[in-house]
Amino acid sequence: MTSINLQSVAAEVRSREGLRVGAVVLASRYLVSPLAGYTNLAFRRLVRGLGGVGLATTDLVNARALIEKRPKTLKMVESHEDDRPFSVQIFGSEPWVMRDAAQMLQGMGVDLIDINMGCPVEHVTKNGAGASMMCAPEQTVKLAQSVVDAVKIPVTIKMRLGWDATQITAPRFARDFEQVGVKSVMIHGRTREQGFRGTVDREGIRKVVEAVESIPVIANGDMRNVEDVARMFVETGCRGVSIGRGALANPWLFSQLVQWEATGSFESGKGFDEWMDVLVRQFKFLCEQHGDESGVIAFRKTIAWYLKAMRVYPSQRDLAQRAQNGREFYEVVEQIKTTGPMTGDRNRLPELNIPVPGGPNAHW
Repeated sequence: MTSINLQSVAAEVRSREGLRVGAVVLASRYLVSPLAGYTNLAFRRLVRGLGGVGLATTDLVNARALIEKRPKTLKMVESHEDDRPFSVQIFGSEPWVMRDAAQMLQGMGVDLIDINMGCPVEHVTKNGAGASMMCAPEQTVKLAQSVVDAVKIPVTIKMRLGWDATQITAPRFARDFEQVGVKSVMIHGRTREQGFRGTVDREGIRKVVEAVESIPVIANGDMRNVEDVARMFVETGCRGVSIGRGALANPWLFSQLVQWEATGSFESGKGFDEWMDVLVRQFKFLCEQHGDESGVIAFRKTIAWYLKAMRVYPSQRDLAQRAQNGREFYEVVEQIKTTGPMTGDRNRLPELNIPVPGGPNAHW
C-alpha cells in the first residue's frame, strides 16, 4: 500500500465546502456510525465531549417497536442537550410503519432520520429489512420516498455496496434516492455476503460518489486512524466519513481528525490515566440514564475489551466484571489506577484492538 502525504491531503480536504445534510449544517465532516449495542447515549456524549464529532446516530431501532412505544426502544432514542445534532436510525420493511416511526421521531425533536439498509444479521434481513432491502429496488425506493414525504427533517440512508458481489446495486440506489429527496447516503464498502470480513472496497464507494449529483456521500468501513481516513478521502472523493469500531478503539479520533484537517498534523497517543478517566466518564453517563445497577451491567462488555487492551491485570479485570453497583465499580477503578498496566509505558498505550464480527450473521 503506497503512503500518502497527510499534510497535502489535509489541505485539500480543508479547501472543501463544509458538510451539510439538507438544512442541517454539521460542525465537522466526521460522523459516529450507528453500531448496534455501542453507539448508545453514553458513548455519544463521551465522544462529543472529546470534540470533533459532526453527527452521531443511534444504533438501529425497530420502527414497529418504536411506534408501539416499547420501553426499551424508547430508551434507545433518548438524547441529551450535549447530543446535537442527533439522528435516529430505524429499520423495517413496511412503508406505513417506517412513515409513522419517522413522524413520531420528528415530533420528539430528532434532527435527522436514517433508514438502515446495511444491517447484515439474519434476524433483520429475514423480515425484508436491513441489507435485504437492496434486493427489492422498486419497493425500497418507494419506501424511502414515503418516509421523505412524511417529514420535514432530512432523511438519510445507510447501505452496503449490494447483497453480494454479483449484485452491486448501491450506485443505482444512490441515484434513485437522490431523486426522491433523500439528503445523504452513507455507504459501507462491503456487501451483505461479506458481513465484516475482507477489506472495504474503496473503488466501490467511489462509484457511489460518482452516481449522485449533489447530495453528500459518506464513506464507512475500515477507518481506525487519521491515515485511513485520509486515504478514504483521496481514493473515494467522499464528502465525509462515518466511523464505528475505530471510535471505540480511539474515542479521541474525531478530535484528531479536526486537528489534522486544520493543521496537517495531530496529537497522537493517550496514556493509561487518560483512558481510565474516559472509562469512568462513560460509566457515569450510563448510570445517569439507566441507574446504578443497570449501568454496571450495561458496561460489562465494553469494560472487558478496554481493560484487556489496556493491559490491566486479569484479577482486576475480573473484579471490574463482577461489580454489582457503582460503589464496587469505583473501588475497582481506584485499584486499577494505582496498579497501572502489567507491561509497557503508562504514559502511552498501544492502539486498542476492538474485535470484528466474523461473517454476515455475526452478533457482537
